[in-house]
Amino acid sequence: MTESIINLDSINPIEFFGVNNGKLDLLKKKFPLLKILSRGTQLKLSGAPEEVATAEEKISQIVKYLERNGNLTENYFEQILGDEEGTAVDHFSDRNPNEVLVFGPNARTVRARTANQKRMVALADKNDIVFAIGPAGTGKTYTAVALAVRALKNKAVKKIILTRPAVEAGESLGFLPGDLKEKIDPYLRPLYDALDDMIPAEKLSYYMTNRIIEIAPLAYMRGRTLDNSFIILDEAQNATDLQLKMFLTRIGASAKAIITGDLTQIDLPKNQKSGLEKANRILRNIDGIGSVELDEEDVVRHRLVKAIIRAYDADKDKEG
Repeated sequence: MTESIINLDSINPIEFFGVNNGKLDLLKKKFPLLKILSRGTQLKLSGAPEEVATAEEKISQIVKYLERNGNLTENYFEQILGDEEGTAVDHFSDRNPNEVLVFGPNARTVRARTANQKRMVALADKNDIVFAIGPAGTGKTYTAVALAVRALKNKAVKKIILTRPAVEAGESLGFLPGDLKEKIDPYLRPLYDALDDMIPAEKLSYYMTNRIIEIAPLAYMRGRTLDNSFIILDEAQNATDLQLKMFLTRIGASAKAIITGDLTQIDLPKNQKSGLEKANRILRNIDGIGSVELDEEDVVRHRLVKAIIRAYDADKDKEG
């Protein structure tokens, strides 16, 4: 007797089990000699070693398909189970593997929605450091967080580190109520919001408590070496030249980093200069570093946001 537990964290379990467990019933029908139990995002198989191994292979093929496409009909589910050659998945998979980045709570799917967001995903797959620069609403942070969550779920990294310069706080921090974390948290809220869309609340709480996901101001990165991590520096236009150099030299072995920013919304004091433009310019041609520029065509917020960005750009050109 052999037992095997399969985690389905990388896919939407509802798509695997089916409505009223219709697809799970097909799996049980295919392997009548196995005891198959489901609990949450886990599947437990018990039975003869050969039967368990065969079932694991079929389940792996189904998971592979769902990771690529996000959904799976009962008819094709049955075709995969009956395919002796193991070629059904490659034959039926669409032309855009990994289009769905993350399955969030309530069957929410997170995917790159615009051409430049898809380019950002492709660059992140091929490079260890990626600069993503563009105006508000273009999905820079959201896509970066989705890539980080995908890497964590796929066990490509051991932790996620999200950081931002807290420059908006300035001297007013001391006048805000609460401890330092409570003073800083409002400036990191967009990162929490993105995570809420992608990870169930209970699991997110576990990740945060055990520091598997860490959110901290940029200043807290000094002196650290970040190994086996997916690191996102958000709002990097508010980091100085020295701060960006400090951050980029924190990156350790088996780590990936995405730096996002909007050069039109720099909140630094007048006597300080943003380091983002320089870092992107002098580093973008280094092997292993990618760069993508998003624009108003990538805006995924309210339709008026695109018009607002264009209006400001036009006014800036007129002033220039």
